[in-house]
Amino acid sequence: MTTATVGTPSLLTRLAFGIGGAAEGIKNNGFDYVLLFFYSNILGVDAGLVAAALLIALIVDAVSDPVVGYWSDNMRTKFGRRHPFMYAALVPVAISYFFAWNPPAGLAGNDLFPWLVTMTILVRISFTFYEVPGQALAAELTQDYDARTSLMSLRYFFAWFGGLTIQILLFRYLLVPTEAVPIGVFNIDGWNTYGGVAAVCIFLAVLICAAGTHSHIPNLKAPPASRKMTLGLIFSEIYETISNPSFRALFLATLFGLIATGISATLNQYINTIFWGFDNTQISNLTAGVYASAVFALIVAPIVGKKFGKKRGAISIGILAFTIAPMPVILRLLGILPPNGSPELFQFILFVTVFDVGLIIATQMLMGSMVADIVEDSELQTGRRSEGIFFAGISFIRKLSQGAGVMTASLVLAVAGFAKGGGGAGATEESIRLLGWGYAISLLVAWSLMILCVSFYRISRESHAENLRSLSARDEASKVRD
Repeated sequence: MTTATVGTPSLLTRLAFGIGGAAEGIKNNGFDYVLLFFYSNILGVDAGLVAAALLIALIVDAVSDPVVGYWSDNMRTKFGRRHPFMYAALVPVAISYFFAWNPPAGLAGNDLFPWLVTMTILVRISFTFYEVPGQALAAELTQDYDARTSLMSLRYFFAWFGGLTIQILLFRYLLVPTEAVPIGVFNIDGWNTYGGVAAVCIFLAVLICAAGTHSHIPNLKAPPASRKMTLGLIFSEIYETISNPSFRALFLATLFGLIATGISATLNQYINTIFWGFDNTQISNLTAGVYASAVFALIVAPIVGKKFGKKRGAISIGILAFTIAPMPVILRLLGILPPNGSPELFQFILFVTVFDVGLIIATQMLMGSMVADIVEDSELQTGRRSEGIFFAGISFIRKLSQGAGVMTASLVLAVAGFAKGGGGAGATEESIRLLGWGYAISLLVAWSLMILCVSFYRISRESHAENLRSLSARDEASKVRD
């Protein structure tokens, strides 16, 4: 049986694996933040139908994610277990994403619903073929505890970098007003161009990841021995795999962490415009500040993981992050911060935002690396390598949990008295106060539950090393018997 590299992969390999994250970042940014707006506000599809299309695609994901994960764990080809899926996804991910933003000219309004359903399903499935096997490579390219943190840190860095860059390109340079379209956001040509640029970037990111890790195929883990597969066997093995206690801890932690992300993303515009009173330029500068956050996280996560271990590091950084995130809002509600409109207020919020988002990204990096370490722990219990299933589970809960965050945020808006999509013209002092407290408390609860779940993760640097020694001894014993 071939074995994964023990040491640190080369810089080029790490960069290729990391750049692959840009494809996920671009797709997630588009689907999570602007797809509903594009089809409902720009193309005239009923918002309920858009939501239904996204829900249908999510249901398909509930099936495709574990199927592709299990399939890639057991794939037997001369190109290994993962790369056939990544190469198969290369063209479909780009084409389907392009057409999601370039629907046929003859369709309008609710007539676009079948097209939207088809495209969202195709995008989801094609990305599953790339994303699940691609992320699973983190556990195969190296068994080193710290090298895995470095790999996942680069993956998350490029995901944030790619998603943010394409978003800025869209809103600053593509959605520009013209004589025919005085309001830039309604410039359909800009949206169509975005689909093309994003599709090309996604194609290149997938290609770089697959081709840049291709030379490692001979050194990656071999699939299990051929055996008769039945539906009952498949589901029993999947259930046995996901029953790992450390996986359950991370699964739930990811759920609550991304609920917090969904709350923050949904309420962010309300907090920036209504609560703080920032203008478009200030909001744009806050968005651009995330570049610094991603660089900060890329530096911090590997250092913290090496010094304190991944679990302690994620808990420590997470506690700091969820304390800082709602702090400015609470300080304002207590009457401590400078008034809206003052330069000092914006400078303070900008600094806190850059620092806190950096901590949040660093926490995600450490938790992503923790998933890879579950693989050997599970292999000792089950005798199987199940990287695909583990990363498929985390991938699916990411897609599901941000929807729960949006629902929570909607409840906060309802309690505060804000109409759906409403601005700040009719906001009262009481409604703004309720918005602030709802934002702060919901974030604190979600982040606290995430940290609580992480505390049940069982794998440390020492136990990971012991798992590797036990697996090595078992492999040697197996060779002797053979």
